[in-house]
Amino acid sequence: MSERRPRAAWRRQPEPPTAPPEPEPTGPETVPADRPSVVQASLYRDGRRVASPATLAETFRRLREYPDGMAWIGLHRPTESELHSLAGEFDLHELAVEDALEAHQRPKLERYGDTLFVVLRAARYLDAQEEVDFGELHIFVGQDFVITVRHGAAPDLSAVRHRMEENPDLLALGPEAVLYAILDAVVDGYAPVVAGVQNDIDEIETEVFGGDPSVSRRIYELSREMVEFQRATRPLVGMLHGLMAGFAKYGTDEELQRYLRDVADHVTHTSERVDGFRQALTEILTVNATLVTQQQNAEMRALAEAGFEQNEEIKKISAWAAILFAPTLVGTIYGMNFESMPELGWSLGYPFAVGLMGMVCVSLYVIFKRRDWL
Repeated sequence: MSERRPRAAWRRQPEPPTAPPEPEPTGPETVPADRPSVVQASLYRDGRRVASPATLAETFRRLREYPDGMAWIGLHRPTESELHSLAGEFDLHELAVEDALEAHQRPKLERYGDTLFVVLRAARYLDAQEEVDFGELHIFVGQDFVITVRHGAAPDLSAVRHRMEENPDLLALGPEAVLYAILDAVVDGYAPVVAGVQNDIDEIETEVFGGDPSVSRRIYELSREMVEFQRATRPLVGMLHGLMAGFAKYGTDEELQRYLRDVADHVTHTSERVDGFRQALTEILTVNATLVTQQQNAEMRALAEAGFEQNEEIKKISAWAAILFAPTLVGTIYGMNFESMPELGWSLGYPFAVGLMGMVCVSLYVIFKRRDWL
């Protein structure tokens, strides 16, 4: 792909300019508000910016004026008409255009003739929410153009463009160099996410052993984010190895080969870290479930012990109530104000009543004592 080929036959012939084109300012240019999806469109020749068109139509026209130039067009959530305009100008495959419109694609690398279509999942860590935000990036790479279609806030391609413009020798290597720089930026963007997730896992471990009841929800949410992170990083390993396998076939520059090998090493490291995070979260969730079960068992045991103690107290109170009820019953009966009652005139009636009360109380006490109620 790095070998320069003649411009495609479908390209319209350049219009003869009335005057030699003058190089335009190389600084960043603000795109008019009526075309908000065109983030940046620039033309490069020999690694240096020669034009910064404000619209796609102007970009197409200026590219015709520089047959040996390269266009780098950045779009953010473009409209269907804008993508179809690009497809008609650069002969983009309709399936790739459809994927770029719909988004929500898995990371992949596909070749349509002389055009590479790459889908990447970028990620960034949001400190305030303590969560991972994922974005999607579609890249069309041709002989003389690079088109990026961004869905989401990440990655910051303006930094990539600025870094490449500061290294004209690397940018002069063509669209492949831009592709590898974007790959490197996306992979480097994973590093803060890995650090943030590692910090979250450390906090979760503290919360688990601290008995925080809300930690289970946090573990589950972070586990889901790690699943998304795996889907973003795992396919990249195969994609980069596929690009490296085509070094000899497409005559890739040696500097770019070293560049891509370094990116592949970082991707492999990140993928292994993400796999480790997911495994760690699974183990933490298991430990948390065990601790929660132990805590519930301890609470149930405490409730059972409290119920047993309460039952013992109730038995004691009931036993003493029964003992005191016997003399109360006898005293209540003989305390009634009636003249015709048995034994009212008996001289031994009082001692007999008192003795009866004492005998009943003693008997009940012995019975309850034998049954361990007292």
